Amino acid sequence: MTREENLDMIHHREIIVGSSLPALIHAFNKNIPVFYSDYDRPFELDFLDPNLDLKFLGIDNISKTLKGMESEITVGIKKTILWERLLFLLSLEGKAPLSGLCNAIRYNGNTLVFTDEYSKIGEITFDKCYYYGDNNCRNLVRTQKEPTKYLCRDWIAFNCGGKHQYDYIETNDDFINKILFYISTRRRGNYNIKDACSISLLTEDQINDFDYSETMARFKTVHEMKSRGMRSRVANRDSNGKPLSYRSFKTSYMNREIKPMDATYISSDSKIIVVDEYIKEDQISKQNKFVETVGRLF
Repeated sequence: MTREENLDMIHHREIIVGSSLPALIHAFNKNIPVFYSDYDRPFELDFLDPNLDLKFLGIDNISKTLKGMESEITVGIKKTILWERLLFLLSLEGKAPLSGLCNAIRYNGNTLVFTDEYSKIGEITFDKCYYYGDNNCRNLVRTQKEPTKYLCRDWIAFNCGGKHQYDYIETNDDFINKILFYISTRRRGNYNIKDACSISLLTEDQINDFDYSETMARFKTVHEMKSRGMRSRVANRDSNGKPLSYRSFKTSYMNREIKPMDATYISSDSKIIVVDEYIKEDQISKQNKFVETVGRLF
């Protein structure tokens, strides 16, 4: 690269690579641009602390109660709502310049290059980079330790037996450690029929083992429900209206998400900082220019 080309290139003192919720909070607090090749949204069924005040962001953190088999928990709004608001505010201030157009990021030791499906769309230099993780980013970090545990989410559709009052089940097993029920988005209308997301903690060998496959996840999810007294739709009743028999649960597999849990990374040079202590939601700064934007919009 010639000196003239380098002078024309955009330079940032600090940048963030990644689009997770902690990355966006960091960018929001410090007014730092954020670069990413894909949206790293929070898990759809993760909720905020109900006591968290987000009115300065124009968000009402309305609490609700989730009902389990033996207990109840009170939660706030979904974390995705906060994630979307932060990304929206960063975009308004020009702090998310890639705007979902980038498919890959590459570091060549001097510049950070952004490309879409066909060609380069941008290139920057920087003094310091905070790396929060990006699936399509090369050469910023190296793997120090391969993952040994994986978070596995199996999304299961209930075609019969999805109408009940429960929101979650907790077990003592790594395979189907927790079952989260949510109102199905597959149907239009107010049917109150629930699908499920079953969460497991698996090793790499278990992921490749049929005994821990998507099929077995469906079977074990139904088993955990039945063992706790949950039943599907009533099939027959006696003359007094009491149930005599129930239909079988009918489920179908939708999707499996696998995320490494304990991999560690090291930076490729001194300008890159691998962030391993994430900023919490209650550490969002109320004293910055973005809050003024909220006051004008919401």
